[in-house]
Amino acid sequence: MKRIVVFCGASLGFNPIYKEAAIALGNHFAENKIGLVYGGGKIGMMGAIADTILAHNGEVIGVIPKLLEKEEVVHAGVEEMIVCKKMSDRKVIMSKLIDGYITLPGGFGTLDELFEALTLGQLYIEQKPIGLLNINGYFDAILLQLDKMIEEGFLKKNNRDMLIIGTSVEELMQKMNNYKAPKISHVINKVVS
Repeated sequence: MKRIVVFCGASLGFNPIYKEAAIALGNHFAENKIGLVYGGGKIGMMGAIADTILAHNGEVIGVIPKLLEKEEVVHAGVEEMIVCKKMSDRKVIMSKLIDGYITLPGGFGTLDELFEALTLGQLYIEQKPIGLLNINGYFDAILLQLDKMIEEGFLKKNNRDMLIIGTSVEELMQKMNNYKAPKISHVINKVVS
């Protein structure tokens, strides 16, 4: 993979383990010459991963909506900063630049981005790997909710299985590199054709 978008928080959270994970992922990207596409912020988890990659002279592309383009938010050290009109535009632009998705701990915006990526995969609009770095069990409750959705008939297991989960950077990246996208459903294929 040449470029991966990382969805993560504009906060660091209370436990330093989350920042450490962002730094570890940034180091992995730099060492393996993987470019980062992210939300363009200098604060929180976003700032931690961008700073790490920039310190190694790696590729960092920020995509930020105009409403967030404020001095206290936008990362001035990122040379390639794409400013878009709306939050929805940001996700489309990011999708066109990348080969895969990774989600780190974050809030509503992070979950919105993760579930949009999963929906694109479910609908066969994209077939890119979608990774979740489940540090410190941060996403355990969400994973239980996905299992409940399967149990109650609102989610198919093969769609749940699109989400690649790792508890370390090494485990997650290995799984993402070995990812095989599901075959397009005959139902979807007929609609698309």
